[in-house]
Amino acid sequence: MGALLSTLATSIVLAAAEDGHEDAGGFHTPSLSDFFPEAIAFGDTVFQIDRLWIIRIIATIALLTVFVIAARRAKVVPGRFQAGVEYLLGFVRVQIGEEIMGKERAKRYIPMLTTIFFTILAFNLTGVIPGLNLAASSRIGVPLLLALWVFVTYWYAGIQKHGLGGYLKANLFPPGVPWPIYFILTPIELLQILVIRPGSLMVRLVANMVAGHIMLVLCFAATQFFVIDSAGSGLMAFGLLTLPAGIFVTLFEVLVAFLQAYIFALLAAVYINMSLEEEH
Repeated sequence: MGALLSTLATSIVLAAAEDGHEDAGGFHTPSLSDFFPEAIAFGDTVFQIDRLWIIRIIATIALLTVFVIAARRAKVVPGRFQAGVEYLLGFVRVQIGEEIMGKERAKRYIPMLTTIFFTILAFNLTGVIPGLNLAASSRIGVPLLLALWVFVTYWYAGIQKHGLGGYLKANLFPPGVPWPIYFILTPIELLQILVIRPGSLMVRLVANMVAGHIMLVLCFAATQFFVIDSAGSGLMAFGLLTLPAGIFVTLFEVLVAFLQAYIFALLAAVYINMSLEEEH
């Protein structure tokens, strides 16, 4: 157990040190530079390859591998692996899709919600995997892409059902409001469907992953500094505080990874369902 914790701490510190910087004395200070590692190839172009890009590829391959294995080994009486995958699939279908949209309406959007949930979950979990140590969703690109997917989907769904005029009327001019209030309410509603809804999805995910990474690096870098770099200086006792704190933050980040995937998929279902309702 001690060897595992030591490996975890060292792995996180070394990976962070590659992308960040160190203060005098060897203590690594986490910063936003951790999320923008040096280019490996095609630097300063839209095709730039860096460590975060590689982490995303690894997470994607791992996610696809899990589902391919689960599909090929599917049995009438599932084993633990198949049961775990089926449980998560059922969770998205029932607790997110059907709970928010109803059985019939949800059928059309379950593939989308499932893709969003598992993609975010896999990308979030890379932040606590030794050797990767950086959430693939901690830079704005992936959250932005998923938020735009949700944005286009709920606009398309609403316009398809109500027509462009009916959709805009239902969203921008809710019934039962005195007409002078529309001068204030309508711009706010327009801002909400164009910016606030997709923006809230994107910013919430990125902010949580950035904050989690910074806390993890801070805890384990402090452990490295107190236990190894400052050995014999009387500071080692502080490592007895920072190491448990790092383990706690790691477990907390696993919870946050699931929670953020759930919230993103849940709000996607809520927004799509709102666009299909007769009144808002």
